[in-house]
Amino acid sequence: MPPSLRKIALTAHVTCSVGWIGAVAVFLALALAGLNSRDPETVRAAYLSMELTGWLVIVPLSLASLVTGLVQSLGTVWGLVRHYWVLIKLLITVLATVVLLVHMQPIGHMADAVRQATLSDGELGGLRVQLVADAGAALVVLLVAVALSVFKPRGTICYGRRRLRETTPS
Repeated sequence: MPPSLRKIALTAHVTCSVGWIGAVAVFLALALAGLNSRDPETVRAAYLSMELTGWLVIVPLSLASLVTGLVQSLGTVWGLVRHYWVLIKLLITVLATVVLLVHMQPIGHMADAVRQATLSDGELGGLRVQLVADAGAALVVLLVAVALSVFKPRGTICYGRRRLRETTPS
């Protein structure tokens, strides 16, 4: 990949990834507001906003982060399956995206519940706590992916070592 295209791809990947983390942080703040607020309108607004944020911001950013990460890895010397950190980051991104898509169902359930009625303090309490815990866990997982990108731990996969030997002059 030419340097200018590589920089564009890297910029797109970093932007999508940072946006994903920021959107999850906002989601966590909304989940906390929905869990802790005594004002029914705040609770209603929080859960409706969480559904919109999930479908219109978090899901697209997660998919864009996955696609731009694939482009970035395939177009650079890091490769997709040469280094452990790249493969682990790919697995984290794929799993986080799948879990997010599955997690959108309870978010939709909560949004439907507040559309139909005002929640009382204890109503759907387990689901409300789950939304906070899941958002917090997602934030930690995404920060681990960032740490892998920054620190790039050593170690190549068998394929990566073989490719390195093939490209290194004897």
